[in-house]
Order: sequence, then structure tokens, then C-alpha cells
Amino acid sequence: MKKSLCVVGLGYIGLPTSVMFAINGHKVHGVDVNEKAVEMVNSKQLHIEENGLEERLKEAVDSGMFKASTEPEEADVFIIAVPSPIREDKTANLDYVRNATEAIVPYVKKGDLVILESTVPPRTVEDVMLPVLERSGLDIGEDIFVAHSPERVIPGKVFQELVANDRIVGGINEKSSQMTKELYEVFVKGNIHLTDATTAEMVKVIENTYRDVNIAFANELALISEKIGVNAWEAIRLANFHPRVNIHTPGPGVGGHCIAVDPWFLAEIEPELSKIIQLSRNTNDHMPTFTANKIEEILKSKDINDGKVAIFGLSFKANIDDQRESPSLEVIKKLVEKGISFTTYDPHIKENVASNQTQDMDEALEQSDVVVVLTDHNEFKELDPERVGSKMRNRIVFDTKNALPLGQWEEAGFTIKRLGDSKN
Repeated sequence: MKKSLCVVGLGYIGLPTSVMFAINGHKVHGVDVNEKAVEMVNSKQLHIEENGLEERLKEAVDSGMFKASTEPEEADVFIIAVPSPIREDKTANLDYVRNATEAIVPYVKKGDLVILESTVPPRTVEDVMLPVLERSGLDIGEDIFVAHSPERVIPGKVFQELVANDRIVGGINEKSSQMTKELYEVFVKGNIHLTDATTAEMVKVIENTYRDVNIAFANELALISEKIGVNAWEAIRLANFHPRVNIHTPGPGVGGHCIAVDPWFLAEIEPELSKIIQLSRNTNDHMPTFTANKIEEILKSKDINDGKVAIFGLSFKANIDDQRESPSLEVIKKLVEKGISFTTYDPHIKENVASNQTQDMDEALEQSDVVVVLTDHNEFKELDPERVGSKMRNRIVFDTKNALPLGQWEEAGFTIKRLGDSKN
């Protein structure tokens, strides 16, 4: 049975989810407080970058099954997909979730289903959403149904993973879970696993915390390797041939709306029981400072005074335009503090978000001394080192992502530096 949906939040998760339901036959009304984003969506224009989104958005809007506005409207299903960031003190900011829930209260009716997709601290559904939904006067679990079904997708492959990945559904009761499962089955081909809402919240936070701890381990290995004369990338690659070892890769820090944020949810809830989690977060948060210090060290080692650095990559991961919690932005802050001159370039980011950003790679390279790769975009992997070097004052490259064929760059006369590699 086809249902009407109201999706609150048209960002990196809410918009793809909306168009997936729309092109699979559900009438979808999207809601966002950003008027420009709403206008662009209704005009079939993208305000975010995601593979396959443009054609699906056009299909959804042209079919009449998807439209957007700044206000909710009545529907059979309400999906909340809003940000859940952390504050400066590393505590969860649930204002967006609370406000979105309050916004739909006037529109919910008997028989409706409310689904939270945002990644949140465990007990958010129980402690934040349900007290707000009770203001509707409806009996929670009897008149309206509530579930948490966290997104589990990676930017750049959202549509592929929305369909193929297993999905976790946690309802406040069995009927809430079943209703949510039946809804997502319209496009989800992976298994749908049912549990309770708080466990579902915990599962998503566990997944991202596991990855953060693993990356922190890799970063510690990189720091140790630089001290003792080892190439961490080679050591990790060989260690991963062990059938029960899967070490992630080091880098200049951890970004994104999940991995850099979600572990703090557990640390906030149980600070005395989350020592490894907090240490891992602090380790990864330190990497931009380490990277900036390394850049300064490289310039000093070459006796370069008043040097200029070309920063390549502002997004938090390859081939996307998402800069949320990007370590590149933290590296830039540290360079500013050190008084090091720099330009920034990212082919995926069209709006100026960082100081000294340019849309022209040659301009970024002009009279630079060091190219620093902070994001492993495909465009950077395919660069011609001779062309790059021809624009520079000194030929030095610092690769923090192990993205470049460094042998080719060395042949082009570059001094090679790589994070976690004492040999370069």
C-alpha cells in the first residue's frame, strides 16, 4: 500500500531518502528550514553533491511525487533526518531533533508512523522525541507509532548502499518495528533487522565508534613509525594479510558527520566507562595539529622562509563536497596560527569555505613550495607531477593520504614526504 511521507531535513541523507521513496511510488513532501535548498530542490537543482542524485531528483519532481517546502504537512509517515552535531564541550546538540519533532506534532494523526533516521545518543527516542509527541494528545504506541532506523550509507555511494545494505529498525513496540520494516522494503534489498529503539540507536553509534577507534590505532602506528624508521602504510598493508586483522588507514584527522561526532555520544553518557573511546577521539583530533607541525618542519628543513603551501582537499573524504568536521579545515586554522602562507584548492567544492580558496589549480600552485594532499580525490591521484612542478617555486609534496604514485613524483624532481613514513 502506497503511503504519503513527510521528510524533515533535506541534506545528505534526507534528500536521497526522499527521492528513493518518491521514485518507488510514495508521495513525498520534503521539509527544510533552508529556503534556498527548498527552492533548488523544487527547481530540480542540487544543493549537495551525490552520485546519481541529479537524475533521480529530476525523475521524482517531474513525476509529481516529490515536492519541498519549509513547513510540514499531514502524511502517513514522518521521517526526521536532521543534523545531530556536538557542541564545543563535546556534548550532543539535539535541538534539531527536538525542533523537528515539535514541528510535526500539529500534523500527526491516528495511525501515523514517525521514524528518526538521524544518528543520536541512545535513549533519544525515549527521552527527547516521545515526550514531545505526547503533546499531540495521541496514545504513543497505540494511536501513533515511533521507530529509529539509522542511515548506514557512505557519501558518494548513498544510492547503492540505501538499496544493498542491511538496515536496523528499532521500534518502541513490535507494531512500530513492523510498520517501519514494511515501509523500507519498497527499495531495501538487504536484510532488515528488528530490535528496540534504544538498541538501534546504540548500534549506529557503536559502528562509527569502532571505526574511529580503529583509525586512532592506525594514526598511533603512523606516529610510532615515523619515530622508529618504518613506513606505516607498508606495515599496515602487510599486517592486513592476516585473516583476522583489518587495520584502517592513518591520515590528517577524522571528519564527517558521524565518525568524528558519534563517539562523543557514548563518552557523554558514561564518561568513566569510555576511556578508550575518549582517547581515540583525542588521538584523531590531534592529527591536524601534527600535520600542521609537519608542514612547518618540512619548510624549515629546506631553509624556506616565508614559504607558501598549496593545500589540496577541503572535504572530509574523497570525491564528495561534504566538509562537515573536515580535518583540512583544522589544519588550515593551525597554519594561520603559525603564520604560514597558503592557498587551498578542491575541485568538488565550488563555494568559498576556506581562506585563500581558489577554483583554479594553477593559481593555487603559483609560486608554492609544498603541495599538501589532505583529501584523496581521484583528480589528485591523476595529476601530472611535471605540470604541477612547473607552477611551483620548490618541488615538494607532502601526501597525508598515501594517494599519489610517489615514484612518478620523485622522478619529476619532487622531494617526497608522506605521513607515517619515516623513509619519505
